[in-house]
Amino acid sequence: MNGWLEPFPIVPVIVCDRPELAADLAHALHDGGVECAEITLRTPRALEVLAAMVADAPPGFVVGAGTVLEVAQVDHVADAGAAFVVSPGFDDDVVDRARTRGLEVLPGVASATEVQRARRAGLSAVKLFPADLLGGPAAVDALAAVFAGTGFVPSGGVGPHNAGEYFARPAVPSVSGSWLAPRAEIAEGDLSRVSERSRAAMQLRAAT
Repeated sequence: MNGWLEPFPIVPVIVCDRPELAADLAHALHDGGVECAEITLRTPRALEVLAAMVADAPPGFVVGAGTVLEVAQVDHVADAGAAFVVSPGFDDDVVDRARTRGLEVLPGVASATEVQRARRAGLSAVKLFPADLLGGPAAVDALAAVFAGTGFVPSGGVGPHNAGEYFARPAVPSVSGSWLAPRAEIAEGDLSRVSERSRAAMQLRAAT
């Protein structure tokens, strides 16, 4: 499976438009044992948030970009300091550009055909999205049975209610979700429970 994901059993999906919160958010995740964040390009100031988090995150904390849909966005997030990119779907050009820029890449897949394309591109881990609508843990089992050695990172509908089911599967190196730092709470500047949720999620991972 993809070795770069090994230190990151949980990849928090962050939707934030307030760069002034970036450092506090990174430290809150870190305090709960989570050592990375995926800043999605869904808000007008997402690049500013990403750059601010890269600048002031705790040592060893890794920041990436999510919802990367176009080659130009790969360049933008690389220039902002991203270490990895995540896409909702598989785009050969995005994957190639990310590699050219020295970034790790986690493309989304929703079918066996897309998994085969990712393997042909030399990738050993993919994002299964939207995991809940595709069948949840059962979908992971079905795909893992025929694509040995491929890591599946479920995203979409993942939370404390089902993360343990995913963690229990050897083919799942990480899970991805927004429950650690919900968008509405970030918008209000409320980071009070981020560390608590992060700690609980890491404890859940350790217990499986």
